Amino acid sequence: MDFGFTEEQTMLGESLARTLQRGPDPVALFDLGAGAALMTEEAGGFGGTGADILMVFRTLGRAAAVTPLLDSVVLGAGILAAAGEADLAEAATSGEARVAVALDEPGQRYDGVVRTSAAGGRLTGEKSVVTGAEGATHLIVLAVDGLYLVEAPAEGMSMRGYALMDGGRAAEVTLADVPARRIGDASLLDRPLAAAILAVCADALGVMEKAVELTTDYLRTRKQFGRPIGSFQAIQHRMADLLTEVEQARSAVWNLAGHLDTADRDRHVAATKSLVGRVGRQVAEETIQLHGGIGMTEEYELAPLARRLLAADARFGDSDHHLERFIAVNAA
Repeated sequence: MDFGFTEEQTMLGESLARTLQRGPDPVALFDLGAGAALMTEEAGGFGGTGADILMVFRTLGRAAAVTPLLDSVVLGAGILAAAGEADLAEAATSGEARVAVALDEPGQRYDGVVRTSAAGGRLTGEKSVVTGAEGATHLIVLAVDGLYLVEAPAEGMSMRGYALMDGGRAAEVTLADVPARRIGDASLLDRPLAAAILAVCADALGVMEKAVELTTDYLRTRKQFGRPIGSFQAIQHRMADLLTEVEQARSAVWNLAGHLDTADRDRHVAATKSLVGRVGRQVAEETIQLHGGIGMTEEYELAPLARRLLAADARFGDSDHHLERFIAVNAA
């Protein structure tokens, strides 16, 4: 497998990194083509491969940027394209529309039972941790009998927003006889959800790389007993172990990118998400410990990176959940 980007992907990644230095402005990112890079030509984009997704989200992770690209484009536009909603998928890909995807419900842990019901073109139920719901123009809602599209704001829909660990926002959404249109079965989630998990893993990889770079620079400049603390053998051993773990995560993410559209995709999704979740937590803990007291301060760059890694582990199923999935897939 070729663990490398094409010339076009590299150029877009460099342009994206320069744009992010000025701040994660969603309009600028969409104008640059970041949204279109995540979708196929049929969905109004020019990319959509595993490598395209990896490149964009690894760059976003290194910048710790909060954007609507994952929820509105990879997941939202991906579902809409699979459902034949080409116009709305293209609008989401270009940033003209914002899509939030409501899958989980209160009191559940990942693969819980869906209770949201539909009758006569109207939805009733509750959805939990709906990322980007407050600014969405459309919601895709998972109900008992499939996926429904809701135009927001809608009569009978209310939400309570709050901040997330990674700097974004989500909401608890209540649906009380809300007008909705069925767009297809839950099977439409298969590829978009796998792509979204790849995006989360690629983002976490970028965060890990940035956290390790910060830690390496700190160990070279912080002195104790007249020497940089990075010169002590015990510290060097810890950093070597950490770099080995990050390299494993990098290989796993590339491997998933290469298998995003293969028959054994589910096995690679579960393996990668489990590994990246575990390594991400290790990187968060180790880099903070190696920094000492400064690593705990809110003003230092490392703190939001550590929170982002913890949030990445929980998104779409944590490390333990996907380890169980990996075992189940291989036993089937």
